[in-house]
Amino acid sequence: MAYVLGIDLGTSSLKGLLLDEHGKAVASVQKEYPLIHPKSGYSEQDPGQWILACEYVLDRLKDEVADFTEKLEGISFSGQMHSLVVLDEENNVLRNAILWNDVRTTKQCKAITDAFGEELLAITKNIALEGFTLPKILWIQENEPEIWDKVRHMLLPKDYLGYWMTGTMHMDYSDAAGTLLLDVEKKEWSEAILEKFLIPAAYLPELIGSSGTTGNLRPELANRFGFEKEVKIFAGGADNACAAIGAGIVNAETGMASIGTSGVFLAFEHSAEQDYQGKLHLFNHTIENGYYSMGVTLAAGHSLNWFKDTFAPDSTFEELLEGMDAIKPGADGLLFTPYIVGERTPHVDSKIRGSFIGMDTNHTIKHFARAVLEGITFSLKDSQVLMEKVAGKSFKRVVSVGGGAKNPDWLQIQADVFDAEITCLEVEQGPGLGAAMLAAVGLGWFPTVTACADVFVAYKDVVRPIPENVAAYQKIYALYTQVYGATKELCHALAKE
Repeated sequence: MAYVLGIDLGTSSLKGLLLDEHGKAVASVQKEYPLIHPKSGYSEQDPGQWILACEYVLDRLKDEVADFTEKLEGISFSGQMHSLVVLDEENNVLRNAILWNDVRTTKQCKAITDAFGEELLAITKNIALEGFTLPKILWIQENEPEIWDKVRHMLLPKDYLGYWMTGTMHMDYSDAAGTLLLDVEKKEWSEAILEKFLIPAAYLPELIGSSGTTGNLRPELANRFGFEKEVKIFAGGADNACAAIGAGIVNAETGMASIGTSGVFLAFEHSAEQDYQGKLHLFNHTIENGYYSMGVTLAAGHSLNWFKDTFAPDSTFEELLEGMDAIKPGADGLLFTPYIVGERTPHVDSKIRGSFIGMDTNHTIKHFARAVLEGITFSLKDSQVLMEKVAGKSFKRVVSVGGGAKNPDWLQIQADVFDAEITCLEVEQGPGLGAAMLAAVGLGWFPTVTACADVFVAYKDVVRPIPENVAAYQKIYALYTQVYGATKELCHALAKE
């Protein structure tokens, strides 16, 4: 029995998931590492910590799985998107990586938009936001010229880890699409963008498909960990793209609702022709010649955590959400908008703030809790509606992952709000599963990612929409969509106080 290893290089930890040829999880190891916040709004990480974490994971797997070093055939990656790693001509790291959740680049985003706005959207299919890589490059150019003068290579986190393993530098299309430097349709670095912002093309790595091999594990590392045969390394993909294939999102009829701290509604796209006008992200997929669209709710699970910590700190989530089914859709006239840290989709607005609308003396904490669940789900539906209107999509099924998959009443709310069958993964492994799948495809175990998903991805029972609830939510959602416009000026004015 052969093994593949999926490594998920996340924001707070690195996780290794070891699978056999049947997609069965053999072992899983995780190692956390710190975030660095030198100033308010800054978020950085030492790339050396990723290597230490990877060494820890490989050592633990060697200890826990007797035949790990004998049967491992391939490694691939899932990685946090957008975060910038800069190297000098000797391939040494020049500074801490600037992470995707760093917001220091508002000035650079405005400059990019002013100089290149519509053309940028046409080339990259996305607008300039603080999270993307290009604004971080411009920030270094402007604020750390002594660093920029030494830069000779730029990588994203998983690709730096891949370089450490192989000695070669590559970046797959799904991660490259999040840099604002890729011509998404042509699948090549954009000469126009590079020339405009004085970025030498030689600083960027070779582009490659997600299941393409970038080399073999370096001999010194193979000896260090005791691998008995050649271990192939594959490019891997962006975390959201890997999470999507790990959830079986390999066709246009199935969506994914992912609820973590933030929330994502994601769908497969056959082409990059949909004109979402920057209201949704559109990226290259890990599936060959595929794409995916994605809307983001900035405070999805974060809204529920905030509500519990503020109003029910002594309750568990189970206690707080118990009895949700006894309250009718709409929480008896109470609406919540989850804009507590601003919003991304469909309103790119850092100053908007959340609201409870319709409070009266009959509402209990259970009403408020249900309103929070509904508001988070409505926010994700905003992305679903954009996909349906612009691309003509019709979702028959939505795979729910993350926190929203853990409560049966919330699953029913999702089925009713999305008006689609909701299913959950039998075992939720996250982006690491998608990374392992890419290694399995790269090794030739399966001809395509879709064929691999048929074997590696399994689902639980389906939650079906209740027609009368669907009808009720259609009316309530129509009211929800009016709250942003009705509160925008108030929130912006309060932000100035």
